[in-house]
Amino acid sequence: MPEELLIRHCAPTLTGLKTASLFACPYDTEERLRADLRLWNARLGQKGLRMVPMRYRAGRAQIFLYRPRRLREDLQSGAAQSLLRERGYESGSAERCLFQLMGRVRRAGREDFPHEIGLFLGYPPEDVRGFLEHGAKDCKCAGLWKVYGDEERARALFAAFDACTGACLHRWSRGATVEQLTAAEE
Repeated sequence: MPEELLIRHCAPTLTGLKTASLFACPYDTEERLRADLRLWNARLGQKGLRMVPMRYRAGRAQIFLYRPRRLREDLQSGAAQSLLRERGYESGSAERCLFQLMGRVRRAGREDFPHEIGLFLGYPPEDVRGFLEHGAKDCKCAGLWKVYGDEERARALFAAFDACTGACLHRWSRGATVEQLTAAEE
């Protein structure tokens, strides 16, 4: 897995600004990709991150990079718990919910993609609920996600994520390693 791909799509997660990122990664064989994921997990695990494949399709895998501690915190909020229950998730650990999400992503087509994935990516629950209720219509603004709640906060986050990605790509182009760009869990 190319480092640039990881930085371009996951810099806010690497630096600790965001709970998780999802990105598409080309692969030759599932075995080779799994080996790459084991290497990345060894490299980033010390910093509190984990990388798992969500699904494999036609030479492209959906990879989920996340901070397990932050994911647990995000999914414990009352708003997130309520949405997850409504969507048929069993209450319990974040890991159990993530396992359920992975199954849904693997079974999903384009039309029935599990949009509650936004909760796992650190999107505000009110925006996830807004998308589930309105689809892509009637949002206040759009960036990394469709915003139905606090537009000002979302725009500030979008700008911070973009700036972070640009800074990380710049530092990487000057020789910084992914580990040097990655913030350790506190």
